[in-house]
Amino acid sequence: MKIATFNANSIRARADIVRGWLEANSPDVLCVQETKVQDSEFPVSAFEGSGYEIAYRGQKSYNGVAVFSRHGFENVSFGLDSEPADEPRLSDVKVKGVNVVNTYIPQGYMVESDKFEYKMQWFKRLRTYFDNKYKPADKLIWLGDLNVAPTDLDVHDPKRLLGHVCFCPEVWDAFEKVKSWGFVDLLRKHYPDERIYTFWDYRSKTAFTNDRGWRIDNILACEKLAKKCTDCYVDREPRAMQRPSDHTFLIAEFDL
Repeated sequence: MKIATFNANSIRARADIVRGWLEANSPDVLCVQETKVQDSEFPVSAFEGSGYEIAYRGQKSYNGVAVFSRHGFENVSFGLDSEPADEPRLSDVKVKGVNVVNTYIPQGYMVESDKFEYKMQWFKRLRTYFDNKYKPADKLIWLGDLNVAPTDLDVHDPKRLLGHVCFCPEVWDAFEKVKSWGFVDLLRKHYPDERIYTFWDYRSKTAFTNDRGWRIDNILACEKLAKKCTDCYVDREPRAMQRPSDHTFLIAEFDL
């Protein structure tokens, strides 16, 4: 089973890249974040005939999540809980007996801001979500744009970037509290000591060519599935295409 994650930074702008990647790689499940489109305008027609069923929830211009599945869905839900004011940042699907929680964690803006406090609370609520809905025996994967670089290996310049809202002690602690539910970082399972990035900032024209990146996209799995994960890797090629997202695809493969 092959499961992937990708922050599209607009699914309409990146529909051709996503469609082409699906056709070339045939994942069983692709989770997408930052679709930036309300449901009535999601580009469903761009994926007609692809063989994928799509579950999506979005809003105009910001946030939004989507899941592509080659096997349909056993169930689909959206959101952390019943709070109606929540932004569309979480989808929870079940495909072939595997539960996949796709998240777009808030970025946080600045550590001193209300948006950063919202990010911290979002992590707390996510841990409560996992506690209330799942147990360690369940087949569960948590993935997406988590807006946290967990270690020095996950940023190109750890000294200079320390204190950023995605690279600071507060966010590391918040992330670890969710991870401690029982998740294994699959990329680090296979590549514990390598600098591997998933995001290169648009604001620097040479960030990608000089490999000044971040790993803020992640795939984690419960112990049961982590033991069956045969590889986890990044496909850098889409980031080099015309009009790319600032992120690229992260993929995990399982012997299920």
